Amino acid sequence: MLTLIGLGLHDEKDLTLRGIEAAKVAKKVYVEFYTSCWHGSLKNMERIVGKKIFVLVRKDLEEEAKKIIEEAKNKKIVLFIQGDPLVATTHITLIQEARKRKVKVKIIHNASIVSAIGETGLHLYKFGPTVTIPFPEKTKGKLPESLYEVIRENKKRGLHTLCLLDVVAEDKKYMSVQEGLNILLELENKRKEDVLNENTEVVVFSDAGGKNSLVFDKVKNLLKRNFEKPVVIIIPGILHFTEREFLT
Repeated sequence: MLTLIGLGLHDEKDLTLRGIEAAKVAKKVYVEFYTSCWHGSLKNMERIVGKKIFVLVRKDLEEEAKKIIEEAKNKKIVLFIQGDPLVATTHITLIQEARKRKVKVKIIHNASIVSAIGETGLHLYKFGPTVTIPFPEKTKGKLPESLYEVIRENKKRGLHTLCLLDVVAEDKKYMSVQEGLNILLELENKRKEDVLNENTEVVVFSDAGGKNSLVFDKVKNLLKRNFEKPVVIIIPGILHFTEREFLT
């Protein structure tokens, strides 16, 4: 059996009792840290579950997931995943592959950024599709116009857009708010469809599950500030008066 367990948002203290119990009886325990910035201690986590924990990189799950699934055919295998196991599409693909191979899959949920952004005061049911702002090298220097189009369509419908910032965990490289906003400004300069400019008010939510820092300000002011990671940018749609009241 393959058990996917949510690691939560901040560190090993976010582990659930259900998740700890499942890891303690597993034959082998894996963890991935490539989807966000984690502030925990792997040694402490190993002490909690009483097992050696093997760290996986993105390639292990995206290209060589079959090895883990084969292990799970006859053994209890656990995979800890940052946030909640079913937020990233990579893990949905893993479940589908396991089912094809007749391997039973169990999910143990935890908090994720998708639920934590409720702390901004923005209504969760008013969020449209989420986008990820990629590092320029991943798009070979081309501007990621598809994400601009998603934001544009969300704004047309009055919906908020959660913008995740790119991560290259193997190199400990995490996109900053300034990098993300500058890419969005470059997109606006090219497309000129009035989606975002230096006077647009956006939300920056950082260190979710930790200090939970929330800033609502104009882009030009946010470009001058530093934020703790992990961090996300939220481009508001039409703000309900209770949302604006909360943010200001």
